[in-house]
Amino acid sequence: MRSCRLLLCLLILTFSTIASFAQVTITGNVKNSSSNEMVAAASVAIKGTGTGTFTDDKGNFKLVSKKTPPFTLVVSSVGYESREVIVTSTTPVTIVLDPAVSLGSEIVVSASRVPERILESPVSIERVNAGSIRVAPATSYYDIIGNLKGVDMTTSSLTFKTPSTRGFNASGNTRLNQIVDGMDNQAPGLNFSVGGVVGLTELDVESIELLSGASSALYGPGGMNGTILINSKDPFKYPGVSAQVKGGVMNINSPVRNTSAYQDYSIRWAQKISNKFAFKVAAQYMQANDWAPYDSSNYDAIAFKSKTSNRATDPNYNGVNVYGDETTLDIRGSQTPFIQGVIASLPQNQQQQVAQIMAPYLSSAFNVSRTGYNETDIVDPKTYNLKLSGGLYYKITDKLMASVSGYWGTGTTVYTGSDRYVLKDLKMGQYKLELKSKNWFLRGYTTQENSGKSYNATVSTRLTNEAWRPSYNPANPLGSWYPRYSGAFVQGAVTTFQQAFNAAIAAGQNPQQAAATAQAAMLANTTLLNNIARGYADSARPAPGSAEFKNYFNSVITKPIPQGGLFVDRSDLYMVEGQYNLTEPLNLEHKGTDILVGGNWKQYVLNSQGTIFADTTGKIKINEMGVYAQISQKLFGDALKLTASGRYDKNENFDGKFTPRFSAVVKVAKDQNIRLSYQTAYRFPTTQNQWINLQTGTAFLIGGLPQLREGHHFDTNPVYTQDSYLAFAGSGDPSKLVVQQFNKYKPETSNSYEVGYKGLFANKLMFDVYGYYAHYKDFLGRINVVQSSTGEISGLSKPVFYSVAVNSASSVNTYGYGFSVEYLLRNNFSVNGNFYSDDITNVPANFQAQFNTPKYRTNIGIANSGFGWKKRMGFNVVYRWQDSYYNESTFINGNVSAFSTVDAMVSLKLPDIKSMIKLGGTNITNHYYLNSYGNPRIGGLYYVSFAYNVL
Repeated sequence: MRSCRLLLCLLILTFSTIASFAQVTITGNVKNSSSNEMVAAASVAIKGTGTGTFTDDKGNFKLVSKKTPPFTLVVSSVGYESREVIVTSTTPVTIVLDPAVSLGSEIVVSASRVPERILESPVSIERVNAGSIRVAPATSYYDIIGNLKGVDMTTSSLTFKTPSTRGFNASGNTRLNQIVDGMDNQAPGLNFSVGGVVGLTELDVESIELLSGASSALYGPGGMNGTILINSKDPFKYPGVSAQVKGGVMNINSPVRNTSAYQDYSIRWAQKISNKFAFKVAAQYMQANDWAPYDSSNYDAIAFKSKTSNRATDPNYNGVNVYGDETTLDIRGSQTPFIQGVIASLPQNQQQQVAQIMAPYLSSAFNVSRTGYNETDIVDPKTYNLKLSGGLYYKITDKLMASVSGYWGTGTTVYTGSDRYVLKDLKMGQYKLELKSKNWFLRGYTTQENSGKSYNATVSTRLTNEAWRPSYNPANPLGSWYPRYSGAFVQGAVTTFQQAFNAAIAAGQNPQQAAATAQAAMLANTTLLNNIARGYADSARPAPGSAEFKNYFNSVITKPIPQGGLFVDRSDLYMVEGQYNLTEPLNLEHKGTDILVGGNWKQYVLNSQGTIFADTTGKIKINEMGVYAQISQKLFGDALKLTASGRYDKNENFDGKFTPRFSAVVKVAKDQNIRLSYQTAYRFPTTQNQWINLQTGTAFLIGGLPQLREGHHFDTNPVYTQDSYLAFAGSGDPSKLVVQQFNKYKPETSNSYEVGYKGLFANKLMFDVYGYYAHYKDFLGRINVVQSSTGEISGLSKPVFYSVAVNSASSVNTYGYGFSVEYLLRNNFSVNGNFYSDDITNVPANFQAQFNTPKYRTNIGIANSGFGWKKRMGFNVVYRWQDSYYNESTFINGNVSAFSTVDAMVSLKLPDIKSMIKLGGTNITNHYYLNSYGNPRIGGLYYVSFAYNVL
């Protein structure tokens, strides 16, 4: 036994010695030729092999190879001219790189799923690199997306922002993929990305790529209108410790908030243990008092339009950002608590007289709403976001790496959907295993969602009113709100009439004249009568912020819907996908041919315990699968590149969809290309549009699957079109009612045509222009229908309203164009600008397309990357303007005014410690604006930051 151990030790020693003889180590550093500063994250590779490494944060590198000198090192870095250096020995080498004009030289992946120059992309694409993030005036990297060409940003709150492209903006975009390190970043239950709440920390973002327009052919059903890819930093390439501290102030001169602090802290640590193994961890914490919505405009939730009246003048007032007043009732009812019931309860000798007095109020609907609370009264202003991420990375070979990584986030934010939703202590994690080679990858990941203590603000406030004083409790009618209101109103009206009648008689009028005068006086004082009645019904109402109010409100938001306002979402997503580039294995590179294949399997597991979805009996599983292929061919050298892509996807609830894409890139001169493309795109109805079953402030929001309509008995208790119900309500004629018919619920599809040109002139001026036209079929949206509460026509006096997910019977067309210019001036100055437009046509009557897009938008910027003392100063100013537009949503409809903003920053580089100090602000003019109706108004945010190890 002992001899065996000795032999094993000798074998290990022998192999180790052989290995040491077989390997050589090359060390050195890389410098900037103009400033003599070290260049971090530069690629250093042995030409003709897969062996390579990166310089560390001090510009040093160490490369271990089995190949012995002489050989050639290829050294490259973004913003520098590549250089080849012949190494003849193991003596440390110093390599000097010359700065280069990087305009147009960026490499993108999202356009074709293979690396290519941005100038040669077959479709419109934008890219943001780590350097751009470092000098942007925006307070977060995610905000930078909103200044890219073709992008609109919808702000539901400080930490919940939704980018959109080519129309159909919404708070939570289901037409745009957001992919973080290869993972679909959507929340499985919400079915859209929650902005930057979960994902990468700012210090760990290497690049952002935005693919505008249809991208289903390569990225599946979520890419109806675009795809965003956010990529993190490789720990082998970016080792070391980085940190950033950012502090600021916001809510200055806000009508509803006190001036408050903004805090943001980030740290990242990556370490290369060896040439084969590395790890990284990162964390970020942000805290502030959120922007607040405070629109008190009166809104007609049936006619979907604003009214000029207010709470004092309209008994049925429904404020935009006032909640609880969605509870409304026609108080003419004959039951004892209401007007006719109050009359019936009087002595017989008074009933006829009082009925005559109240006749004007009984001739048509007399709707009265409960008194609501402002959003600022019910939503805690504090918002926070904590993100943690990390990963282990192991190079099995020079060409194959295995990794395990996790991304976890929690926070409190507010989202605008059918109502305002407070996502309190929301938690979401994404966990991934991946094998990645030069030509292929295989990954599996899961997304785990936990809604925490999230609640529906509208429903919660309505139920808080009910908890304090029920609208109507048959067991205690006199202690109920509507009976108190009705009784006080009748008493006030009769008293006013009698006083005016007596005064008229005393003035010499006959009884008939006096009655007419008294009735006119009573009607003239209707507003006062309503306010007196409301004051009586609201007597002892809990004041906002009081202990009594908090007790009622907290008791509601801790109970699940429908008993309370808490919504429970523990939905998950599971995904396996792979891709293989066959070009190299088939030896097609020299022929200018590129072939790519891939596929995925996805499963949603919906779990809301009946608070959002129709899952009261158990979890709902939805399976999807997809496969895709792409072939491209260069012709006439590299003067023409043709690409054809195709993808097939199947969702178990819908027929499969095939989506092709064809594109051509024509090189008209060096660095000047014309691009043409035809694409089809589609999207399956979201998990919510399939299975949602939610009681909102004014209606039931239900999915489009037939199981939902059956569950609400549409087959036995028909629903009527909204227009026919309004006609019936105005006339009382049942013949005007029209039963709503429902067709098969299908995926939405579109055909898109695009032409564009991108050119680089003298390495200083880059110009990009595009135009597109898209035709949508089976457009996904919603219709509003009305159902009798009893199954009889008489039950329409107390109707049930539904918003049902459907397809449009007509097609919808969109079209648009855009262009951008970037020019590099002398002395490190640069200017840039873009302008873009989107429009929609052929929208069917009474159908909400929710295009929600300004027709014209522009961004203009000027910057300097180095001026002043040793060229260490910098600045960046961005001006943005967007046109007015009409906003449609399941929450609210209304006009959004045009607005403009200015973001700016100045910076100071501290190269000795690779750090930067920034002083900046967004919306520095502090002109509060709104980018989506019903959302908060956004003011100025001013900050100062210190970032270590970022240069």
